[in-house]
Amino acid sequence: MKMKTLIYQVYTGKRSKLYDHCTQSVKDYANRIGADYECQRTPILMIRPDPFTTNRSKESYEKYGGFLPIYEKENAFTYLKSYDQVAIIDADVFVRPECNDSIFTDAGTDCHFAGVLERDMPITNEYTQKLANYTRMQYMQSPQIKNLFNWKHKAGADFYNMGIMVLNKSIAKYLRGETPKQFLSRPEFKPFIDGMGAWKWSTDQTLLNVWVKEEKMKVNNLHWKWNGLFTANTKIKHCNFVHFFLKDKLPNRGENVEELMKAIG
Repeated sequence: MKMKTLIYQVYTGKRSKLYDHCTQSVKDYANRIGADYECQRTPILMIRPDPFTTNRSKESYEKYGGFLPIYEKENAFTYLKSYDQVAIIDADVFVRPECNDSIFTDAGTDCHFAGVLERDMPITNEYTQKLANYTRMQYMQSPQIKNLFNWKHKAGADFYNMGIMVLNKSIAKYLRGETPKQFLSRPEFKPFIDGMGAWKWSTDQTLLNVWVKEEKMKVNNLHWKWNGLFTANTKIKHCNFVHFFLKDKLPNRGENVEELMKAIG
């Protein structure tokens, strides 16, 4: 029986030439590999930090109506009831038009979660240092969290870049019957939502990494070609997916798409 697969993206808020270009490339890719495609254009979960305890700056959420759009993509969990595999791909990811390989095939079905470990990527020396510092800030806030990760690497902890992830339907058991909103509202996740300590600027990435580790999920480490970090990856021309992360630091904030396409070869 053919597996039912879905590629899910979230693209809310102000339109962007870069996001338009990237999401279209992902939609085209879904068609090529025979996956369904869903792009969420309006907020659904509207996860809000506690205004009385949050460490997040007000401008990081008040401009969005008081909620954090960075947690909207967890709405994809809803589709685990209808699909065998769900890939969640950020709106700043470009898929090369010549890519016909299926990320679902590489992820396999014998795991709960599949993603790319950032420290496994061929990255620059400068980014290696940034990564080591980043992991110390994100995953050393408590001995309990620190001990979940492997630190035997010059780039720090073995965390997944959650810009591209594949969930098999078996991961649903770790949701314990909760809706996506109920899942994110777990008391143990409140410090992440509220951005306590060094999590002040964190996205859902830290929360999800800790969740995967704490539940001792069966994981599959995808090849780095599925998540090429632009400017950080030294082999970007060999990446199927190019991830234009840190959009605000890109030339012209990524709106000169033609130049970016030339830059990735």
